[in-house]
Amino acid sequence: MPSEHVAAPPRRTTLTDVARLAGVSVATASKALNGRSEVRAETRARVVSAAAQLSFSPNALARGLLAGRSGTVGLVTHDLEGRFSIPTLMGAEDAFGTGRMSVFLCDARGDAIREQHHVQALLERRVDGLIVVGARPDPRSPLAHGLPVPVVYAYAPSAHPDDLSVVCDNVGAGRMSIEHLLACGRRNIAIISGDPSYGAAQDRATGALAALADAGLAPVGGAVSFGSWSEAWGRGATRILLAQDTPVDAILCGSDQIARGVLDALREGGRDVPSDVAVMGHDNWEILATGARPELTSVDMNLEELGRRAAHRLFEAIEGRAEPGIETIASRVVPRSSTAPVD
Repeated sequence: MPSEHVAAPPRRTTLTDVARLAGVSVATASKALNGRSEVRAETRARVVSAAAQLSFSPNALARGLLAGRSGTVGLVTHDLEGRFSIPTLMGAEDAFGTGRMSVFLCDARGDAIREQHHVQALLERRVDGLIVVGARPDPRSPLAHGLPVPVVYAYAPSAHPDDLSVVCDNVGAGRMSIEHLLACGRRNIAIISGDPSYGAAQDRATGALAALADAGLAPVGGAVSFGSWSEAWGRGATRILLAQDTPVDAILCGSDQIARGVLDALREGGRDVPSDVAVMGHDNWEILATGARPELTSVDMNLEELGRRAAHRLFEAIEGRAEPGIETIASRVVPRSSTAPVD
């Protein structure tokens, strides 16, 4: 019985076929289809036309290999369970998702040796770039220079001026906080902040004091009261403030946790919020801010936007368009009941 003839499957169109039809080299065809700038416009148009005629569509892996890239990036965080790193990572992953990049996530847990280990492991996986997310927003030592891929530092900037960093604008956040309280009719404003060793605490105080000075005012007590990032400190500092019997109609707090303690102490002291004293927090930690009574006005640091910007900066660096320096992301005030305007 004669064997049946089975037709061979049609041959898949290759980049070589596109190059031949366009009359260019395979390398030039690759550069044209990957949007490389060194290809002339008329050559690119000829290659694109040839690809369309042949219904040529390279897969993502092939495009990556032709461009010398893996389509992956590494995210190294020092505070995976923390309040600030998670939204930053979410924003970065959103941006990578739109660019069809795969992400390797590693938690260094604040350990420099562990960080080095993760970075080396990511480089061995041939990632195209790295984002390093700090646990606190103070300058940090950079990774070893001379790495084969670009690095962007998010939330905690690199101390080296030639590195790429994306951070929150803490000075601007302090200024806009005071401006909000002034717009609500408050004039006797006390400032209770956290650990003075944090650069963010100092920067927010700098912005707040500058805004008060512009209005011809000084903080109640003449200075910022620094302490710790805790409700206990908020309660204790407020009790001291009320015991001094100094006029106060607003308290700006360095964090939402401090603000929750301030609200407790004002309630204990018979002061109504916001009629007697307005209270404003920082961080917009929603579980604290919306669970407070009254709900707490707070400053949102736009951490997801910070993560997205870090990802975009990394994309630019991968494409060879890196611009060294620090980019700051503006914060925003989220008004709630605790700072209702004075009648």
